[in-house]
Amino acid sequence: MDDLREPCPYRIGDDCGGAFTMGCVGSAIFSGIKGWKTAPVGYKARFHGAITSIKMKAPGHGGNFGVWGLTFASCDCTLIYLRNKEDPWNSIASGAITGGI
Repeated sequence: MDDLREPCPYRIGDDCGGAFTMGCVGSAIFSGIKGWKTAPVGYKARFHGAITSIKMKAPGHGGNFGVWGLTFASCDCTLIYLRNKEDPWNSIASGAITGGI
């Protein structure tokens, strides 16, 4: 179906790493903006507030997204193994199972 994706055991690591990166980048953007807004007046203080907020929150959010990616990819590979076919229904069911967990 999709020739660009890795085979199933390696797909879990790829999805986990991609989700971690996406969580870190997204959290850095939003945490940086919030840290900038809530810091005291002055560019130096606001920049320091933004950097501090990013350092505190981005790794945690990235880890949460990484766990979500790990769970999703594990469910996807399990369904591929159980059904012996790779189609969109595996991803749909994996999303539902991941949301339920």
